[in-house]
Amino acid sequence: MASVHDVETVHSGAERVRLAAAGVLALAGFVAFFLLSKQGGLVQWAALLVAFAAAAGVFLTTEPGRRLIAFGRESWREVQKVVWPSRKESLQVTGYVFAFVVVMALFLWLTDKTLEWLLYDLILGWRK
Repeated sequence: MASVHDVETVHSGAERVRLAAAGVLALAGFVAFFLLSKQGGLVQWAALLVAFAAAAGVFLTTEPGRRLIAFGRESWREVQKVVWPSRKESLQVTGYVFAFVVVMALFLWLTDKTLEWLLYDLILGWRK
């Protein structure tokens, strides 16, 4: 169980500078996108993408960036361990689901019509 005091912080000054630089580069990309509106869409998007790529490059050199890369690698390893069902198994399960849906739809329709007949025809005496 994590307590309030288990919060991770950035300790080195260089780390803080790199994180701040990544934020400034991303913000500069947004500002450039709007300031370059008269230059055309291609120039706007190029400036935005270049600034974001630079911000991502700077961020990935920081400790949180390295942890993000490690998380991605570990996630990919876990995805490779998954045993996916065969085509035959997928089709069988899909068929079972469709059959169940049809049976439930019929059951609910019959229940609805039975209750409608009981309530409106027998109890209330309203004829359609």
